[in-house]
Amino acid sequence: MTISHLPAGPTDVPYEPWDGQDEALAAATVVGRRAAEWIRSLPRAPAPGPVGTWLLKDLPETIETATASLDPQDCDRMEPDGVMVDGTGGLDEETRSTLAAVPCAVQDARWLTPDQQIRLVAVASLVTGAARLLAEDPGTAITTGELPRMWALVDHAIA
Repeated sequence: MTISHLPAGPTDVPYEPWDGQDEALAAATVVGRRAAEWIRSLPRAPAPGPVGTWLLKDLPETIETATASLDPQDCDRMEPDGVMVDGTGGLDEETRSTLAAVPCAVQDARWLTPDQQIRLVAVASLVTGAARLLAEDPGTAITTGELPRMWALVDHAIA
């Protein structure tokens, strides 16, 4: 991350939601629930183990949490002292870490087909990408239909 010291903007400006923000965030929550249910419906590991438990419980909960936590207010911004701060789109560090682990963890889920594994990676990547879109440019992500396209891709991945 590059730290830039530039003049800060006004800090007392109240947040004004973007047109379509409530609908976009509600759609995220619904898609997250569908994706979590799809993950829970995947075949179980043949024997109990950490990856099987993680896929059954932790990952679906993380997907639901992530999509329900998206926040356009948590965007890249400049602090009053002029320091640039990278936003997270509403995802906390634990959620981001869990989503980032999916490509590695699916390698150990050998009972899943390659198709199921790549779909898991796609869902995690799309949710992470949606948060990044909100962090970088919430207005564009919400008002131009970028988020609905992300949710359509998640729906395609879990179909």
